[in-house]
Amino acid sequence: MAPSAPQSATSPALTSEPMPTRVSLLALPESSASVLYGLYDVLSGAGRLWSEMTGEPEACAGMTVEIVSPSREPFRCWGGIPVAPHASLAERSASDLVVIADLAIPIDFDPRGAWPESVGWVRGQHAAGAVVAAVCSGSVLLAEAGLLDARAATTHWAYERLFATYFPKVDLRIREVMVADGPDGQIVTSGGAASWEDLVLHLIGRFCGDAEARRMAKTFLIGDRSDGQLPYAAMTRPRPHDDQAIADCQVWIADHYAAPNPVSRMVARCGLPERSFKRRFRAATGFTPVTYVQTLRMEEAKQQLETTDWSTEQVGAAVGYEDPAFFRRLFKRHTGITPARYRQRFRGLGTAAPDAAD
Repeated sequence: MAPSAPQSATSPALTSEPMPTRVSLLALPESSASVLYGLYDVLSGAGRLWSEMTGEPEACAGMTVEIVSPSREPFRCWGGIPVAPHASLAERSASDLVVIADLAIPIDFDPRGAWPESVGWVRGQHAAGAVVAAVCSGSVLLAEAGLLDARAATTHWAYERLFATYFPKVDLRIREVMVADGPDGQIVTSGGAASWEDLVLHLIGRFCGDAEARRMAKTFLIGDRSDGQLPYAAMTRPRPHDDQAIADCQVWIADHYAAPNPVSRMVARCGLPERSFKRRFRAATGFTPVTYVQTLRMEEAKQQLETTDWSTEQVGAAVGYEDPAFFRRLFKRHTGITPARYRQRFRGLGTAAPDAAD
C-alpha cells in the first residue's frame, strides 16, 4: 500500500490539499552521476511533466526532490561530474523517501566503517518512517547500516561475493531486479545501475499512484525488465590465485571450451588425480570444473546470439552441445530466458531503429 501523503506540519486540519512527497537523494563522491541525475529528473517530473506535455490535469501532488550530502559544499562525484547538494544531512531531518544511487566501488571493496555519517543518517531516516531505497551497489550502504539484516534484498550480480563475505545475514535475491522488504515494503533495493528505471517507476507508483507511474514510463520511454536480472549477468572476473596447474588449465580451456570432454582433458593435461584436480580447481576459482566450462560456453553462446544469424542449433554446436534441447535447457538455467528470447532482447541494442521510409 502506498504511504499517505504527508500532512502540513503547521496546520494539518486547515487544508485538504495533498502535500508533495519529500524525497532526498543521497549523493556521495562514489555516486554515479547518470543515476543520480536520472532519478532526480524522473522523480521531479512526477505530477508535472505529463500535464505539461498533454494538457491533462495534474493527477497527483508530485514530489519535492533534493540532493543531499554530508556537506552542502559542491564536490565531484565518480567520473569528475560536479554535484551541488541542495542541503546537508544535518539540514534534512525529515524525508518521506530516501534514495541512494549506485556507488562506484570495487567488487572486493571492504565496506566496514565506510560512510559513517551517511550510514547514521540513513538509519535515522528509516527509524523515523521514511521509505529507503537503493540502486545497484547503493545497497552496500544499506547493508552497512544494518538495515538489510534478515531482509530480502538484491544488488548488482557482481557484488554477490561481497555480500557473502561482509553481510551474510542478508537474504540476497541476486536473480531479482527489484526487491521490497520490511513492514509495508519500507526498504527497496534494485539490481544493476540501469535498474534505477524499474525502481523509480515503483516509487512513483507507490507515492503518486499507478496511473502516474504509467505516465512517467510513457514520458521517459522507460521499458520493463520483467525477465529478471539473469539475462544481464556475466561471468565475474576470476579471482587471483597461486595454483599454477589450475591457471594453466584456465588458459587452455579459454581457447578450447567447445572441446569434447573438457574436464577430463584438463585432468589429463595437469597430471593430477581427478579428485585432487576438482578440489584444487574449486579452491582456486570458486567454480567446479563443470560449472566453469558451462559458464564459459554460455558466455560465448550469448556473444553468438548477439552478433550472428546462426540458428539456436548452430550456436549450441559451436559451443560444444550437439543436443539442441539440452543446450536450450542449460542456456535458460544460466540466463533465465530462452536463446530466442535472449537474441530478441539484445541483438538490436546500441543500434538505432531504421527510418520508417527505408
